[in-house]
Amino acid sequence: MKAGYNGTVVDADKAVISVYDHGFLYGMGLFETFRTYGGRPYMLDRHLERLKEGCRELGIRFDMEEEEVRSWIAEVMAGNGLADAYVRLTVSAGEAGLGLPADDYGQPNAIVLVKPLQVPDEREYLAGRTLRLLRTARNTPEGVRRLKSLHYMNNIIARRELAASGAAAGTEGLMLTREGMLAEGIVSNLFFVRDGVVCTPAVETGILPGITRHRVLELAESAGCRTEEGLYRWSDLLAASEIWTTGSVQELMPITTLVDAEGMSRKVGSGEAGPVALRLLALYRQDARQASGD
Repeated sequence: MKAGYNGTVVDADKAVISVYDHGFLYGMGLFETFRTYGGRPYMLDRHLERLKEGCRELGIRFDMEEEEVRSWIAEVMAGNGLADAYVRLTVSAGEAGLGLPADDYGQPNAIVLVKPLQVPDEREYLAGRTLRLLRTARNTPEGVRRLKSLHYMNNIIARRELAASGAAAGTEGLMLTREGMLAEGIVSNLFFVRDGVVCTPAVETGILPGITRHRVLELAESAGCRTEEGLYRWSDLLAASEIWTTGSVQELMPITTLVDAEGMSRKVGSGEAGPVALRLLALYRQDARQASGD
């Protein structure tokens, strides 16, 4: 396997960082995950904007330009013989010794990892998946808003809880805030339809301001849907006519079964993907194809 390492392409086992890198020592680093369509990363400009904003907040001097990153990703994909890929771009703070620094990180490490793109079977988008309520609460962001940081312990604890519950493959776990408000999935943002309105938890709940989440809100508004970002509870999901989750690789995944923390399940709507989710999924894919030049 080949990996991208500070703008170059090397054997994956050569893409190493120091034990004094503050990404390793203190979790000081950020990452973005996304997929390609027709070999081109979708919404790379938005992912890089979020990444750079986060780096500025953390004092990490990362300044690669979009076309430079795009070409670099293409080289890594070619090195692995991939026409399309799941891509992870990581920026780690770099070496700064032991102790907490007051100055900026001037020499971060940037790494690109790719793997074959594994998208859900198309039948899953029609049948939908299960969303299980977890007891693991969503932790609060370290700063004003949540960054897509290397500190992913909360998500891993949630994933372990989901696995221990015996949930079927493909089930997503849902975390609430400590106040009991709907937050987000382990690896996804949450949407539902209530009284004809497309709803999603507000960023103020401490969720990640997802790139796909934001694009779906834009597409919904352009399609004439009313949208709302707010504070909601589990009872709001139980009353929803449609539910779906969003993420860069899974796109929009309909949820057709809800399972509470005690393991009791109930059907969402008709028990199949709803019309709003399928319409927005089609618009999202159309947008992605157009962006790739297909």
